[in-house]
Amino acid sequence: MLRFLVRRVLAAVVILVLISAVTYVLFFALPIDPAQLSCGKSCTPQNIALIHRNLGLDKPVPVQWWDYVSGVFTGRHLPLGNCPAPCLGLSFTNDTPIWSTLMDRFPTTLSLGVGGAAIFLTVGVGLGLLSAWRQGRLTDRIASAVSLLGQSVQIYFIGPLAIFLFADRLGWLDAGHDPDWSSDPVGSLSGVILPCLVMSVIFWSNYSRQTRSLMIEQLSEEHVRTARAKGMGSAYVFFRYALRGAMGPIITIFGIDLGSILGGTVITESTFGLHGLGQLAVSAVLGTDLPMEMGVMLFGATAIVAFNILIDACYAFIDPRIRL
Repeated sequence: MLRFLVRRVLAAVVILVLISAVTYVLFFALPIDPAQLSCGKSCTPQNIALIHRNLGLDKPVPVQWWDYVSGVFTGRHLPLGNCPAPCLGLSFTNDTPIWSTLMDRFPTTLSLGVGGAAIFLTVGVGLGLLSAWRQGRLTDRIASAVSLLGQSVQIYFIGPLAIFLFADRLGWLDAGHDPDWSSDPVGSLSGVILPCLVMSVIFWSNYSRQTRSLMIEQLSEEHVRTARAKGMGSAYVFFRYALRGAMGPIITIFGIDLGSILGGTVITESTFGLHGLGQLAVSAVLGTDLPMEMGVMLFGATAIVAFNILIDACYAFIDPRIRL
């Protein structure tokens, strides 16, 4: 198990290095001049040259990239101000360290991602198990219809409807606000319940269908039929043998969906007016804040890679064959 995890971590390091290099080239080595963007349309050539020197853009691209990567671990002393480690640069908008801005916004995005995943995994897998258990019966048809309905809607459509119904008219839930778990955990929980519920709808329908098909496939496997022939109870065989065989692919699907979950938080934050990484990325794009865009992209890529390592570890625990 340890050797498997070491291999996955080393592969993740290589992936992150490649992502950082490609991202840096895309943002800072293209014909678009970051100095011109940060200075404005009425900028003089002298000011552009000064910005080039302040940002280190007068150096060769490989040297710029190495300064950027090393600054993540050691920090950087920039003419515009000191950038302590981990340094992802300074924002073009307000000259503040990008890392501190990311840490201010990350709790909101993490709350949406974790809360939404907990809901859609619980509801989706639960409906799929119910459909497989009651295959071909009325319960199966109702669960399948509910899953199809969830797959047919989008966040930007059901979000405003949910706010109007559950927050404005009925008053059952909060319309959504940024969480502050350290000072007000109860209020933070009430502020993310509705956004998490809305975001989960577009995901749990897929997990319901996948779980149903995987469970039906597992129930027809030879070892499951053998267990039934030995006189084991239907419930015991269903949860002890079939469910364990189906969990591996479901975990793999969840790992693949991590990027989609991050994308779902972008739309959810915009719909509910939350200030997370998604909203920060949108504002950075609109404001042509290249260092902030790159910081959000690298931070998101690192988070996805780290969560994938965790998911691989869970998969290896369930199915030891993949450790080989």
